[in-house]
Amino acid sequence: MRIDNLQRVEPFITLDGSEIREVAGPAGGNAVNQSLAEATVPPGGETIEHFHRTSEEIYFFTHGSGRMRLGDEERGVAPGDTVVIAPGVPHKLWSSGPAPLRLLCCCAPAYSDADTVMTEPQG
Repeated sequence: MRIDNLQRVEPFITLDGSEIREVAGPAGGNAVNQSLAEATVPPGGETIEHFHRTSEEIYFFTHGSGRMRLGDEERGVAPGDTVVIAPGVPHKLWSSGPAPLRLLCCCAPAYSDADTVMTEPQG
């Protein structure tokens, strides 16, 4: 049995600009077909709109508050909310509260930069 802890995982920045701590996935060698990570968007921050060619994502919001755009629809998100993102659907997050917006993100197949297509200018 292998147990990994979120606090012992080194964070990295994905192409969309969010900070990620991946606790399960091919990179860590503990999952083959999917990945699980905690993503953080700082207060007042936002991700770069993008979509994934093949990965389906599930976002489960755990801390903070913000807005999410999924395709042409935009709504507020808060702890306990869950959003399923189909492959090919553009999406973006904004952190609108005084605390970071945090969420668990599950991707199947696992997250990869090569599967990510940016749909707005970066930087």
